[in-house]
Amino acid sequence: MKKISFFFPIILPLTFLIFFNCNQKTDYQIDLNLEDVKVIKQFFDEALTSRETYNLLDHLSNKIGHRLSGSEGASKAVEWTEKIMNDYGFDKVYKQDLFVPNWKRGDKEIARIIDLNEDLSVLALGMSVATPKDGVRAKIIEVQGLEDLESLGRENIEGKIVFFNRPTDQRLILTGAAYGGAVDQRASGPSIAAKYGAVGVVIRSVGTAFDDVPHTGGIKYKDGIKKIPAAALGVKSADRLTRALKKNSNTELFMKMNCKTLEDAPSHNVIGELIGTEFPDQIITVGGHIDSWDVGHGAHDDGAGCMQSIQVLRLFQKLDIKPRHTIRAVMFMNEENGTRGGLKYAELAKKNKESHLVALESDAGAFTPRGFGVTAKDATIEKFRSWLPYFDENTISFIKKGGGGVDINPLHKTLGTPTIGFIPDSQRMFDLHHSPNDVFSNVHPRELELGTASIAGIIYLIDKYGL
Repeated sequence: MKKISFFFPIILPLTFLIFFNCNQKTDYQIDLNLEDVKVIKQFFDEALTSRETYNLLDHLSNKIGHRLSGSEGASKAVEWTEKIMNDYGFDKVYKQDLFVPNWKRGDKEIARIIDLNEDLSVLALGMSVATPKDGVRAKIIEVQGLEDLESLGRENIEGKIVFFNRPTDQRLILTGAAYGGAVDQRASGPSIAAKYGAVGVVIRSVGTAFDDVPHTGGIKYKDGIKKIPAAALGVKSADRLTRALKKNSNTELFMKMNCKTLEDAPSHNVIGELIGTEFPDQIITVGGHIDSWDVGHGAHDDGAGCMQSIQVLRLFQKLDIKPRHTIRAVMFMNEENGTRGGLKYAELAKKNKESHLVALESDAGAFTPRGFGVTAKDATIEKFRSWLPYFDENTISFIKKGGGGVDINPLHKTLGTPTIGFIPDSQRMFDLHHSPNDVFSNVHPRELELGTASIAGIIYLIDKYGL
C-alpha cells in the first residue's frame, strides 16, 4: 500500500492507522500522532521558505572558503560558527581545544610527460611530502591496484614512479561503495610503493566524473617506510598517461611538488546546545566537520553538514520546541587529515562521564535526502523504521542497518553510543568530492534544505520517544 504523504491536503483525525512498505520488505502498522505530523511538516515548511541553511553555507563558502586544518580559513570558520550559534541564542555555546596537523600544499604542482612535453592535471595528495627541490624524473610503471606491487616486486618498481590506474567502478549504483573500492590506492599506495623502492606515486583520481579535475585526499604513511611524494591526476590526464605508456613503455614522468608539514596547530571543535527540559544530562549529538580540503569551498564536504546541524537547533527554536534531552550541534575539526576533533570529542565525553543517547553525522553532501543508516540494536533500528510514515517518501524512504560517520565513530567505540549517518542521494557526490569543483554554486538550495528538515525530523522523534 502506498505511503500517505503529509505534503498533500488530507483530512486527518487525531490519530490514524497507516500501512506502508519500505525497502526492507517489512510491513509496519503504526498510530501516527497528529502533533508529530504537524511538527515535521513545519520543519520542512520553515527550512524550504527561510533557506537559512543555504544562506549560512553561502557565507561559509564564499566569505571564508576552504578550511584545511591549521589554516586561516579553519580559524575563521571556528570564530564564525561560534558567533552564529551565539547570535541564535542557543543555551550554551563553547569550544573544545585540540591540536591538529598543519600541512601546506605550497606552489602549484607540476606533472609532465617528458616524451610528449605534455602537462597533466594534478594535485598533491593530502599530507604528501615534497619532491626534491628540482623535482623528480623517472620511468613509470602502471598498476591496477595494491596487489600488483607484490607480484611485480622490487626489481620492477625500484627507482620508478608508480601509477595507480584502477578506476572507480562505475557499475555500482551506490557511489560510496565505488569510492571505497578504489580509495586504498590513495590511502595506502604511497607507502606500499615506497617499500618496493618507488620514488613517487601518481593515482587516477578517486571519483565518478569523466573530467580532468583532480581529486585530493589523505595519505596514510606507514611508520618505518620512507615517505615519497604522491599526487592525483585528473581522469582524462590519467587516460593520456596510460595511452603514452602503451606507445612507449619507457615513458618518463616529471613531478614537482612543494608540500610541507609544519608543527601541529591549535584549533577547536565548536559546540552549541539546547539544554533538555527533562533529561539535560542525556545528549543527542548532531554534527559535521567544519574543516575541508584546501581546494574548492568544501561546500558539500562538509560545510553543508555543519550548517544543517546548526539549523536543526534553530528549527527547534523557531517552532518553540523545548527538547526533553540536550541537543548538541558539533562542528568537528580535522576530519579530513587526522580525525583529531572526533577523537577529542569522544575523549572528553568519557572524561566528563557524559551520557550520549545517540549521535548523528551529516557528511555525505547536500543532495536530496534518501534515508538514514543506523548502528544500534535491532530493536532500535526497527523503531526507527516505524517512524518512516512521518516523512514524505520523496525524502526519507528507508532506514538501513549500519551507519555513522568518521567523527562520531570514536564516540561509538568509546561509549557504545548508537550512531546515525544521514544518507542523501549519492550520484553526484564523488563528481565533486575533494576537488576544486566542490563549490557553493554546485549546491542546490532545495536539496540542502530538504536534508536539514529530514535531520531535524529524526532528531525530534528521537528526543520525544527515545530509543
